[in-house]
Amino acid sequence: MVIVGIGNVLQKDDGLGVYAATYLHENYTFSPEVEIINGGVEGIRLYNVLEDNSHVVILDCLQLDDTPASIYAIPAKEISGYGLNNGGAHEIGILQCMDMMELQGKEIPESIVIGIIPASVTFEFGLSQELVDAFEGYISVILQYLKKQGIEATKASSTTELLQIMDRAKDPSGVMI
Repeated sequence: MVIVGIGNVLQKDDGLGVYAATYLHENYTFSPEVEIINGGVEGIRLYNVLEDNSHVVILDCLQLDDTPASIYAIPAKEISGYGLNNGGAHEIGILQCMDMMELQGKEIPESIVIGIIPASVTFEFGLSQELVDAFEGYISVILQYLKKQGIEATKASSTTELLQIMDRAKDPSGVMI
């Protein structure tokens, strides 16, 4: 299984998937092992990730008409086009990569989007207070999903806080997974 955090940390709440993937990577170990990838705004470059894995968990913001910080877990095939990073006129997002696989007759991995409704998508680092307040609940939903898939998460004895991860994103030398 692979977890892919999608989003742009330069656009406030849109970076949530990247922050969540980094948080999981730094604060948990998984049994069996889970690969965690910072998919950022890679779009088409994630095609190989989909081809090479049978089960993909996508962490992203969702463009749905609901209250900010509402959390969803939806099979990816049901929401093509609703992610914030679903590509634009000149881009291909991870969900469009799945569409391409289907058109090519390739097997699409079992995939789910664990998403959250953003409060603010603007050119600014960090997350809105609504998403900061909902972050632990979001992580809990991810961990619950993994547990249902037979993956146990063990929290590290020394943890990195969300605010530390967000601060690192502002520093060009800061390491994000």
